[in-house]
Amino acid sequence: MSLKLYFIRHGETIYSRTGGYCGEIDPELTPEGHKMAAAFAKAYQSLPWEAIYVSPMKRTIATAKPLCDAVGIEMQLRDRLKEIKYGAWEGQTPEFVKENYQDDYVRWLTEPAWNPPTGGETAVQLASRASLVIAEIEQKHPTGNVLVVSHKATIRIILCSLLGIDLGRYRDRLGALAASVSVVKFDTHGPLLEVLGDRSYMDEDLRNIPGT
Repeated sequence: MSLKLYFIRHGETIYSRTGGYCGEIDPELTPEGHKMAAAFAKAYQSLPWEAIYVSPMKRTIATAKPLCDAVGIEMQLRDRLKEIKYGAWEGQTPEFVKENYQDDYVRWLTEPAWNPPTGGETAVQLASRASLVIAEIEQKHPTGNVLVVSHKATIRIILCSLLGIDLGRYRDRLGALAASVSVVKFDTHGPLLEVLGDRSYMDEDLRNIPGT
């Protein structure tokens, strides 16, 4: 049996609904976000889980908790799974950032691997810190199912790093809607993407909620 990493982005927050930049700020899940977490737990509790690694933010902890409670596994919090740091852009809309930080915004859109949000973090920096958690998981759990509960940019950057995709294209190549699930299998030839951004476990009303 191989190691399978299941990545889930946290459920809906007000920022995932509006598109505002949310990295270090720490909103709660919306009522719909809690429903997403409960639906995930119901759909995936029958899998034999080896471990559950979670970013230590309110929105990720609340997303992981229903499954942890259902299967009796304690979540392991890891700071390196936090969202990318948006610096001065935290809590702002893309429209506000474009108007007030135009030069940095253009550089970030063009090459986010090496250009951070104003006072924030690059994709390369995030990939470096998150890779330590992935290496820890591979060492401790060479086989079985492991869940990683994290954030939109973080999951996409980790997936790019694992799959050999240019980090500067993480927003262009991979999607990660609220509470979507992606699965990577570690096999003979390295990481294999088996599932990307799946939300079929939700009912239609949750899947149709607008947002990013």
